[in-house]
Amino acid sequence: MSILDGVSLALALGLFVYLLVALLRAERS
Repeated sequence: MSILDGVSLALALGLFVYLLVALLRAERS
């Protein structure tokens, strides 16, 4: 795995977690 693949994977995972947290916050409020 190249460094670029690792960075893109980390960004995709971070974005997924961010959207998941935003959705949970929207449901709570």
